[in-house]
Amino acid sequence: MAFVTIETTAPHDPGTPFTLTRRTFVGTSVAIGGTVAAATLLPGCSREAPPDESSTSVVRLRINGQERELTVDNRTSLLDMLRERAELPGTKKGCDQGACGTCTILLDGARVNSCLTLAVMHDGADILTVEGLEHNGRLHPLQQAFIDHDGLQCGFCTPGQIMSGIGCIQEGHNGSPEEIREWMSGNICRCGAYSNIVAAVASVREA
Repeated sequence: MAFVTIETTAPHDPGTPFTLTRRTFVGTSVAIGGTVAAATLLPGCSREAPPDESSTSVVRLRINGQERELTVDNRTSLLDMLRERAELPGTKKGCDQGACGTCTILLDGARVNSCLTLAVMHDGADILTVEGLEHNGRLHPLQQAFIDHDGLQCGFCTPGQIMSGIGCIQEGHNGSPEEIREWMSGNICRCGAYSNIVAAVASVREA
């Protein structure tokens, strides 16, 4: 076995040369490394910042006409709050990147991709989701139009399509099929039911 002789003296036997072999070198390195690692676990030795004590917030909202008060993690998206905290799963999670429109809701009357905004940013807001469209047991006119014009196939994107369609109508962008396609272009239908979706939106004059 190869070894290295270091011109020093061992603490336990003065005057005796200390021989460092591969085995003793590895063992010593592991021992030193373990000591350093353990030190970082001791109070006051960690380099990580202490956890934020205010990681949650209380958000007060009006959702589908009802006053709600919810405690959410500050990092929670509006979409996740609606689905998981408010227990309104009608708003679907598609791409979770704002690219498909599946999670569209009306926030203070405006169309919003709820996956792109944090819940804590909208304390006091008025939110309308697909669950809030029915009134006294009757479907919203656009919901009925989607049924009449067969504006859905698998149905996964339908809540977002309907909410975006209502926003489109309220904004006055339903004057022609071309205009509807333009202003609904952020809502993707993988089944390709676009022509029927446009027909449904065009058939409703007020929302």
